[in-house]
Amino acid sequence: MRYAKRTDANQSGIVSALRAIGVGVYVASSAGNGLADLVCAYRGILYLLEVKDGSKPPSARKLTVEQVRLHDMLRQHGVKVHVVTSEDEALAVFGAK
Repeated sequence: MRYAKRTDANQSGIVSALRAIGVGVYVASSAGNGLADLVCAYRGILYLLEVKDGSKPPSARKLTVEQVRLHDMLRQHGVKVHVVTSEDEALAVFGAK
């Protein structure tokens, strides 16, 4: 099932911060179906980042059913999806904070 995707308010700032340190960022948030919002490449490694708006209450930052399914499947195969709520959290994934 495909869900309408809303872009979190902090996503553009996160994308800009990552690109500023040399991370290749492909914005995939419109793809839906549980796919992570950002597909990133850095120093030969592929990263998946799910962006949640840290200014919202925790109940509004929950993963969708499709996101949970995809994250679980990926985890079973040794792939991690990083859930980030701020520029600092996103930069920390790449060792920059």
